[in-house]
Amino acid sequence: MNLNWYETLNKPVFTPPSTIFAPVWIILYLMMFASFIIFLRTETSEDKTQGILLFFSQLVLNLLWSPVFFYWKNIDLSMVIIILMLAFLVYTLLSFFRISKLAGLLLIPYFLWVCFATYLNYGFMIMN
Repeated sequence: MNLNWYETLNKPVFTPPSTIFAPVWIILYLMMFASFIIFLRTETSEDKTQGILLFFSQLVLNLLWSPVFFYWKNIDLSMVIIILMLAFLVYTLLSFFRISKLAGLLLIPYFLWVCFATYLNYGFMIMN
């Protein structure tokens, strides 16, 4: 990924170095995958369809965010995407917690990171 454009942006306070993002996302994706597997394998009489749809909705938004921000350089649209992602993630968390506390807990670091990323995205939008 070419980060030349990103490096020229005015950055909000607490913006971590670019090198931090890849390792954090690798860990978060592993935790998300583990959470989803635990959610699917948990024995319950409840229907899991809503949780599955919510999980994939937030995942699609997650995967859309980077190209919109870095390739299209559209900070405003990426802000809309990340807010939608955060909303879907909240509902995913609630749905996962209903089925499995562990599945829900594994999504908390991801939720916190997306909250932080929303702050950063907003900062980039305001400052650039």
